[in-house]
Amino acid sequence: MRVLLWHVHGSWTTSFVQGRHEYVVPVTPDRGPDGLGRARTWDWPASVVELPPEELAGAGIDLVVLQRPHELELAERWLGRRPGVDLPAVYLEHNTPLHGHPDVPDTRHPMADQAAVPVVHVTGFNELFWDTGDARTTVIDHGIVDPGQRWTGELPHAAVVVNDPVRRGRSVGTDLLPDLLAAGPVDVFGMRVDQLPSADGLTTHEDLPQASMHDELSRRRVYVHTARWTSLGLSLLEAMHLGLPVVALATTEASVAVPPEAGVVTTRRSELRAAVARFLADPALAAEAGAHARKHALEHYGLPRFLERWDDVLEDALRGGGAAG
Repeated sequence: MRVLLWHVHGSWTTSFVQGRHEYVVPVTPDRGPDGLGRARTWDWPASVVELPPEELAGAGIDLVVLQRPHELELAERWLGRRPGVDLPAVYLEHNTPLHGHPDVPDTRHPMADQAAVPVVHVTGFNELFWDTGDARTTVIDHGIVDPGQRWTGELPHAAVVVNDPVRRGRSVGTDLLPDLLAAGPVDVFGMRVDQLPSADGLTTHEDLPQASMHDELSRRRVYVHTARWTSLGLSLLEAMHLGLPVVALATTEASVAVPPEAGVVTTRRSELRAAVARFLADPALAAEAGAHARKHALEHYGLPRFLERWDDVLEDALRGGGAAG
């Protein structure tokens, strides 16, 4: 089938477009949020084509994967068909309810109480916390293109991956960096990490291509997942695939994603710092935990399972069925 989706989340889309379908992503002259087109820092197959909005109506689109509320209106305007009515559609929810929202865990989802478009969540935590009313929902856990076992741990540094750490602040755990620095050097990767205040032992690596970031992460001794309130970070799952041991906050989906033998998951600042220090000081311990992390990631977040689940949901939507389950 020919699937329309917007390039919203590059890492997730990289996995999704590895499937057996054709994928169309809108592109606009400014390559803005509604027309980013093909990825430039991820490796996408030739089955992904970019088309300007004026060509979409004649592009033979079979189904649309929506990811933001306003895409309902965009799809109707650009395709001349209404998602869920004239065009099969699925709504993919990447996120937890908005952090800071006064009604969490009672936050109403924008697709609540409608039957036309099933809602797919990327974690069980998100499905549990969003109030979707009578809308049909299911969970498809993330799947990762396996980068292979690469961990060397040659640098006794902790690695953190986060985008926009200054603006997002406590939700992504930016305030925890001084605690980590007390355990040893910390390298922070991601977009706009160069905005972080300088500190002894802190090094930033700004917006590396995915392949380069994987190489760099693999040289670090331990991966630290500092997010308090975000959906499950794909960088965490990528680090586990690479063979890094994990230290993570026991929030949202992390306690499900990281088994005890793969590292440490905790809500205690002191335990977070102590766990990082232990891994930095003991390469053999880090290697053992990293091997468990990779094994668990391959079993639970592998690409074949992810694509098979998505095929089931897309085919069901195309037939006019639901995604409940």
